[in-house]
Amino acid sequence: MARGAGLVVGEQAVQIPAGRVRLDGNLTVPEGAPGVVLFAHGSGSSRFSPRNTFVAHVLQEGGLGTLLFDLLTEGEALDRAKVFDIDLLAQRLLAATDWLQEQMLPEGMGLGYFGASTGAAAALQAAALRGPAIRAIVSRGGRPDLAEAYLSRVTAPTLLIVGERDPLVLELNEAAYGALQTEKDLVIIPGATHLFEEPGALEQVAELARNWFQRYLGG
Repeated sequence: MARGAGLVVGEQAVQIPAGRVRLDGNLTVPEGAPGVVLFAHGSGSSRFSPRNTFVAHVLQEGGLGTLLFDLLTEGEALDRAKVFDIDLLAQRLLAATDWLQEQMLPEGMGLGYFGASTGAAAALQAAALRGPAIRAIVSRGGRPDLAEAYLSRVTAPTLLIVGERDPLVLELNEAAYGALQTEKDLVIIPGATHLFEEPGALEQVAELARNWFQRYLGG
């Protein structure tokens, strides 16, 4: 792998310190990437989430860096209380953000968050706590209601993507859209259910995410 301006260009396995634990991750940085998108997976998932991996590949093809990592250790992932502990998940996302900034990230490179399901709540909460350091957020089938107390503090431009046939989550996202005080958009994918398993649905999600991050991170 070649070394860019402080950040290794290519793909590498990483371990991220987060308090007493270390979190496994995969960092991919294309040559000339203007920013890195950190992925916050949903409940019951991991850095190997096939949907997040698919979106990450599309972002990489669009010239953006990606960091897919486990929010919980293998042991913690068996504890349902931790799986739905948004405060803990947000702190883990912030730990990964700090690690990326302090250890590897060149000055001026942008950071974004992509969150799915409960991971979207963690992304929104973490972005509210971190402020302008986070330049863009995309939520896929997210649960922004789980970060309700933080929504008005989010400053990063935020894109909410929801399936048309996911009525409860759509209702929650419409309420969150109203609470967000930053630049924002809500896109409803026609015919899509919660996991975007319908033909072409996940491709639409990935394209929307790529365009959003390119717009606000550059590229």
